[in-house]
Amino acid sequence: MNVELFDQTVELDASCIEASESEIEAQIAEYAAGQRREFDLPVALPDGFTGEVMAAMAAIPYGETRTYGELARELDTAPIAIGNACGRNPVPLVVPCHRVVGVDSLGGYSAGDGLPMKERLLEHEGVSR
Repeated sequence: MNVELFDQTVELDASCIEASESEIEAQIAEYAAGQRREFDLPVALPDGFTGEVMAAMAAIPYGETRTYGELARELDTAPIAIGNACGRNPVPLVVPCHRVVGVDSLGGYSAGDGLPMKERLLEHEGVSR
């Protein structure tokens, strides 16, 4: 499904979210309006490494970031592996891969128009980098 956020279209794999499309859209609209800091949408995480990385991303609080290296140390892997798993996140926004950044840069982002969207999401959450 496609959702609109900050004048961007973001693609979500709704089959991974155990909620109606209208509920997903409503919660994203609340997030955009500053009325929601976390999503109450059950996500079926994939098995294996990508699911582990997604669980770690989901634990990053609103307004905070972690580096690829920090998550790599937490999961005993390489930062590049974390970045690759972030890029496979089927539900960006709901599982906040935008909160994973590089040490000296924002890193990458696959939703919306890429890095400008990631920067906008972090600004929305009050993160200054």
